[in-house]
Amino acid sequence: MTRARLFASLCGLVFFINLARIVFAPLLDVFIAEFGIGEATAGLIVTLAWIGSAAPRLPTGWLLTKVPRHHVVLASGTILAISSAIAATAMTVSHLMVGAFLMGIASGVYFVSANPLLSELYPKRIGRVIGIHGAASQVAAVIAAPFVAVSLFVDWRLALWAIAIGAAVITVYTWLAARSTEMPTAGQADRDFVAGALSEWRLIVTALAIVGAASFVWQGLFNFYELYMQSKGLSGWEASAMLTIVFAAGVPAFFFGGDLADRFPHIPYLLGIVGAFSVSVLLLTMVEGLLALIVVTTIVGVVIHALFPAIDTYLLDTLPDATRGSAYAVFSSTWMLMQALGSSAVGSLIEQGYTYDSVFGSAAILLGATIVVLVALERAGRLPG
Repeated sequence: MTRARLFASLCGLVFFINLARIVFAPLLDVFIAEFGIGEATAGLIVTLAWIGSAAPRLPTGWLLTKVPRHHVVLASGTILAISSAIAATAMTVSHLMVGAFLMGIASGVYFVSANPLLSELYPKRIGRVIGIHGAASQVAAVIAAPFVAVSLFVDWRLALWAIAIGAAVITVYTWLAARSTEMPTAGQADRDFVAGALSEWRLIVTALAIVGAASFVWQGLFNFYELYMQSKGLSGWEASAMLTIVFAAGVPAFFFGGDLADRFPHIPYLLGIVGAFSVSVLLLTMVEGLLALIVVTTIVGVVIHALFPAIDTYLLDTLPDATRGSAYAVFSSTWMLMQALGSSAVGSLIEQGYTYDSVFGSAAILLGATIVVLVALERAGRLPG
């Protein structure tokens, strides 16, 4: 029962952690109008949040060889509460960028410490637990657009203040739950960060090769999804609803995807997901009209969000106790840095005059080509399982 209560508190904390990363996407048009900036600068704000999510992951991995995982989780909640308040008081673009970067740092610290902790709390149900935890995270993404829309009736800063207060409250509750929970001892064997990461380099490189490009494309896609939908003729309200749909589709994708990740062979399952994502993005560039866009948007949302519990299950289930925290931190840090550049890349291409359809269509084709190569390597037995 005590582990269940801690797990529930982590699901609550990850809600605010992910909301802090997603909240900037529906605010892009507000920032463009409020601060008089272009798409590239607006995209950079989002990119900084995701670079912030990548930046602390390596040092956090090292810290986990010295400090219990739940202590680091509690630190991430504290960082989020403070950094959200900083962003909420921003009067300049540079001030806002600092707040976004620090909010990203909180998420990086959290995921590197919380995901290994979850896998060790429930070692026989890793995919299931990661999936439920991810679904809680995804609920935040679903409500991000309507949450921002409601806050705009008062002030866009209200959204950031709500994150700050919510993070503070749930962090205190997580601390109380952790005090009464007997923590797993599996992570105690992971005490040499560099050696642990180096010993698992083939697994780390394989995971990055499978999901790195897909997450890069996804970052650029979802952060500009509203503007993309408007370019296809949808109204502002309809475009906002489409962003909500793409995230709502991720809730069942996380929930059931975790179970599927436990059941299917890891690498073929991952390659199938990424291949389906490339096809769905290409299809998105070809369709017009509200109904068709709703259908394809739902497919895109289901497919891409099934990827995240699948890749976490692959790593956390495959890595041994002695290297799990270290190797996962190296993978997570590199992965986040790769995908963080997606938003600014798309913003820059759009400012140069390329259309959204041409940018995302080209990305889908290149992504599909990488999957063909990886499938050939998997068939040849060259990828570690």
